[in-house]
Amino acid sequence: MLARLEDRREPFDIVVIGGGATGVGVAVDAAARGHAVLLLEQLDFGQGTSSRSTKLVHGGVRYLQQGNVSLVMEALKERGILRENAPHLVRDLRFIVPNYAWWEAPFYGIGMKVYDMLAGRYGFGPSRNLSREKVLAAIPTLETDGLRGGVQYYDGQFDDARLLIGLARTAAEQGAVLVNHCRVVAIEKDANGFVRGVVAEDRESGREYRVRARGVVNATGPFADGVLKLDDPESPDLIAPSQGIHLVFDRRFLPGDSAIMVPRTSDGRVLFAIPWHGHALVGTTDTPIERAVMEPAAREDEVQFVLGTAQRYLATDPTRADVKALFVGIRPLVRAGAGVSTAQLSRDHTIHIGRSGLVTIVGGKWTTYRNMAEDVVDHVATLAQLDERPCTTRRLRVHGYHAHGERFGDLAAWGSDAPLIDDLVRAEPELGDVVVPGLPYRFAQVVFAVRTEMARTVEDVLSRRIRALLLDARGAVAASPRVAALVARELGRDADWCEQQVRSFATLARHYLPA
Repeated sequence: MLARLEDRREPFDIVVIGGGATGVGVAVDAAARGHAVLLLEQLDFGQGTSSRSTKLVHGGVRYLQQGNVSLVMEALKERGILRENAPHLVRDLRFIVPNYAWWEAPFYGIGMKVYDMLAGRYGFGPSRNLSREKVLAAIPTLETDGLRGGVQYYDGQFDDARLLIGLARTAAEQGAVLVNHCRVVAIEKDANGFVRGVVAEDRESGREYRVRARGVVNATGPFADGVLKLDDPESPDLIAPSQGIHLVFDRRFLPGDSAIMVPRTSDGRVLFAIPWHGHALVGTTDTPIERAVMEPAAREDEVQFVLGTAQRYLATDPTRADVKALFVGIRPLVRAGAGVSTAQLSRDHTIHIGRSGLVTIVGGKWTTYRNMAEDVVDHVATLAQLDERPCTTRRLRVHGYHAHGERFGDLAAWGSDAPLIDDLVRAEPELGDVVVPGLPYRFAQVVFAVRTEMARTVEDVLSRRIRALLLDARGAVAASPRVAALVARELGRDADWCEQQVRSFATLARHYLPA
């Protein structure tokens, strides 16, 4: 990718700053239209927010409660499109809303019928009311005291970081240049004050690149205000950051294939308990924070809230000692007036065009990334006077597409790449060893991540190419020396680099366990 960047003599049509869901989505869309695209990410793809979601491709039941029907309809449509284009990464998931009060069955039952209706032909399955017995058959670990029954509905589940890597590879296959660990340090303008490029620094080599471009997109999510101030130091803040935490437990707390949705917790939020990669994932919170940071820390009241809500709905109460990992993500919510809570802020996306022509995209949600990208590319193409070309991502398959990815077992999320990983094991049988006991990852996936997925650090591998850090933080730390040795072998790094990587990863992992 660096060679592609260095060899470029003409200006890029579009430079995208930010390698999360929105930025990579823009790169896919623009490249698929035939535009020359460069994406620059200061750390790793999805490192900030896009790898720390609730792992749901959904319309948003809570947004329906808020009356935001247009957002729900858009998300439900995009949910269906994503399942069509990435069936190896998106699957149907049954949710059950447990009913403990007499009014909940009719109230939530009607709400879910509306949800079904809005989905139309993009529906994942019909909702219906369930008896107490059927609810317990689906979720035997549910709290039985006072349980009357439940409401069943369907949504989608995915592995966010794996989808992002698939999209990055799709963008590359469409001709985009994508460089991670390369930070934009300045925005360049012409004599009239219009954006005409960026200055970027390769964090590994320290080399600086001056990149010319006809249009520049700021897709840095929670960090968008920082890029806006590179463009205009007087720019007002657009982001009202909020963080959400998730706790990960052993599968015994949620042993089946069904998820729990709590429609209204004590703080008015929706809370989910979902099966994910053989574990139980519970979240989330909505806590306003002063500013976005790359490694946000879970607050004690957030941990207690999620634990307490889980204990209320699960027959076996999970405790702090049962937490295998926790992770925190930051929402790039669009700022509103004083006194408005972050839980009430819209999840719609907003496009801001600066006086220099810098296009900034903020807000939105993972499920609607494709639609957001289409909107952004339409805007920047007009501003940069690019040839008008229609969006083609509605039917563009994501890298690894396989209609029956489940046939690859633990490698299902790698789709059509799965046989290549098996080939690595055949060539080096020791690569078939398990990375972390109890998790479905082998060292062949580490090598594959470095060779084909631009993983550059131990964290890139253990957090986002495979999800060990988010499933078993202690186990990931124990595996880090051998992972570091493999990454070093592939990248030509020395023993000092390995030691530094292991130390750095151990420090990072402290954020992924409760204090």
